[in-house]
Amino acid sequence: MTTRLKDHWREQRLFLARVLASGAIVVGLTLFVMVRLVDLQVLRFEHFSELSRGNRVRIEPLPPTRGLIYDRNGIVLAENLPSYQLEMIPEQVDDIDASLEALVGLGLLQADDLERVRTDIRRQPNFRPVALRYRLSEEEVARFAVRRQQFPGVEIQARLIRHYPYGSVAVHALGYVGSVSQADLQRLEPGDYAGTTHTGKIGVEFAQEDALHGSVGYRQVLVNAQGRILQELERTSPSPGSDVFLTLDLELQLAAEAALAGRRGSIVAIDPRNGHVLALVSQPGYDANLFSAGISTREYRGLQEDPDIPLFNRALRGLYPPGSTIKPVLGLAGLHYGAVAPWQRVYCLGYYTLPGSSHRFRDWKRGGHGPMNLHDAVAQSCDVYFYELALKLGIDNMHDFLDGFGLGHRSGIDVPAEKAGTLPSREWKRNNFRRREDQVWFPGETLITGIGQGFLQTTPLQLAQMTAFIAGRGQAFRPTLVAAVSDPASSDMLEFEPEALTPVEVSDPALWDAAIEGMIEVMHGPRGTARAAGADAPYRIAGKTGTAQVVNIAQDEKYDAEELDERLRDHALFIAFAPAEDPRIAVSVLVENGGSGSGTAAPLAREVLDNYLLRETQ
Repeated sequence: MTTRLKDHWREQRLFLARVLASGAIVVGLTLFVMVRLVDLQVLRFEHFSELSRGNRVRIEPLPPTRGLIYDRNGIVLAENLPSYQLEMIPEQVDDIDASLEALVGLGLLQADDLERVRTDIRRQPNFRPVALRYRLSEEEVARFAVRRQQFPGVEIQARLIRHYPYGSVAVHALGYVGSVSQADLQRLEPGDYAGTTHTGKIGVEFAQEDALHGSVGYRQVLVNAQGRILQELERTSPSPGSDVFLTLDLELQLAAEAALAGRRGSIVAIDPRNGHVLALVSQPGYDANLFSAGISTREYRGLQEDPDIPLFNRALRGLYPPGSTIKPVLGLAGLHYGAVAPWQRVYCLGYYTLPGSSHRFRDWKRGGHGPMNLHDAVAQSCDVYFYELALKLGIDNMHDFLDGFGLGHRSGIDVPAEKAGTLPSREWKRNNFRRREDQVWFPGETLITGIGQGFLQTTPLQLAQMTAFIAGRGQAFRPTLVAAVSDPASSDMLEFEPEALTPVEVSDPALWDAAIEGMIEVMHGPRGTARAAGADAPYRIAGKTGTAQVVNIAQDEKYDAEELDERLRDHALFIAFAPAEDPRIAVSVLVENGGSGSGTAAPLAREVLDNYLLRETQ
């Protein structure tokens, strides 16, 4: 049996190899540490020094106080109130989703709003507070306070929040503020909105955003490792926004909204002497405080799906056939172009037929009005008279004359999203319909345009502006909602001067009398279509009723509102200005599916006129 001898040399070589390998690793690690130290302590010293100071010193934006909005008499329509707000600083939260779910469990957030909150968190820098909920109640604040230790990075802060003391009143004029969205950030300067959670969305709040917002300030604070503020080191105070004074008369606005309550429609009142919008009503409305307080997904969906579309601004964006409200203007056009004389009469049989055609264009009065001159035709709203007048004028003359009164294009009011409407002509139809040249325009289309139907569409604001042109005998001003803006530093007022529009010129200034006298007869004559609404008025009113057809009625059928669905009934319209001799207010009223302009819309206008004119004399 042989014995294997121990190989000392082999063991020594193996040991030496291990020592060398270990040494190489140690040297390599040492070199790595040294390189890293050089990188951190020398090459990138400034960067990490700044980060280190950032763990102790934080720069926080100080949002400015938003300017207030007043009516023409100094009554506050939009203010700022202190409120408790639930905020999260994402970089201080270990598990954001878990924290949000826990807040839902506490009833401080709604599950439907989680996606919106996550979107807000993603689009903000991690160090910037994100508002989770606005306007917490004292009970909700207490509920969070007893569990606050479970929510690192979540705090309740006292902030100023926008408040509209009259809720839904004038909401389509004022607009509202809402959370700053991604789309807002693309049009706003981010630095100017650091720390700001809300911005104007529509109406005056949007149009006057630059004035209302103010300038952001900053403060430098010392914080501990948990992000708690220990000391304020430096502060640059924010500059508050300017206050905005509107042309609206709150008392008149309230009266107009009360008159239209429970209906769908619009009332617009303008001072024809300067273009100031005294009232702008679109019903139904909504409470603007829902948006400033952070409207929930469920609440917003409810507004969007409401069949009465409360979010829709009918006054500026609603497009409706003006019906017979344009007859005084077309009568004036007939006189201007020499197509008719004031004394000329047309016999109304209750219908009108074009030469060579058996189709009957019906008058609203089935038995006819008999012989009609311009004065009578305006007072009694005779369709047959205006069928014939429209045929004599032709569509292009009608277009050119109505264009001067502001129809077919935006008025230029100082809030956004106004619709232009449609004022048809041969050129307009040629551009919008592919037809042979001999089929561009038909005589029947001219006739129905003559009674405010067909392709013609206007907004309630345009009808009020048209009425102001008549009241001013051809002179009118651009409609405006903003009268003045204050300077927050000096309290000086920047007042906006009325902007005169291009006047409507007629061949003889005396022709205005013919149109206006017919409108006065509408209200105060024995056969005027709105004589009931004008009865016993202590001032003279010039007005005109209108009815806009929603559905077509066959030749052999009779219009019966009771048999139609409510939303298929005619729209009721009315325009007026008063006092007729010295106009101080011009009004347009539209009631969707209201039926009769004389029975539905005219009485509402009378309420508005009484409120403004009789209050002025008290």
